Amino acid sequence: MPRMIRFMLSRLATGFAIGCAVGFFVFQNDFLPSGSAAGTIENYIAQGLFIYLFASTIGMGYLATALLLEAE
Repeated sequence: MPRMIRFMLSRLATGFAIGCAVGFFVFQNDFLPSGSAAGTIENYIAQGLFIYLFASTIGMGYLATALLLEAE
C-alpha cells in the first residue's frame, strides 16, 4: 500500500477512535438532555448517531491536522 494512503487511513482511524470515545463519554455522562427512556430502541439509535457524529468530525479534523503538520 502506498505511504500516503497508509498515512491517511491510519490518521483517519485514530481520529475516529478518539471521536468514538469522546462521543460515548459525552452521551453517557448526561451532558445533553435526553428525552427518551433508557433502553428504548430510539435511545440506542440516537446514541449511535451521536457517537458517529463526534467520530466522523474528529476523525476528519485529526486527518486534516496531521496532513498540515506532516507535510514535507
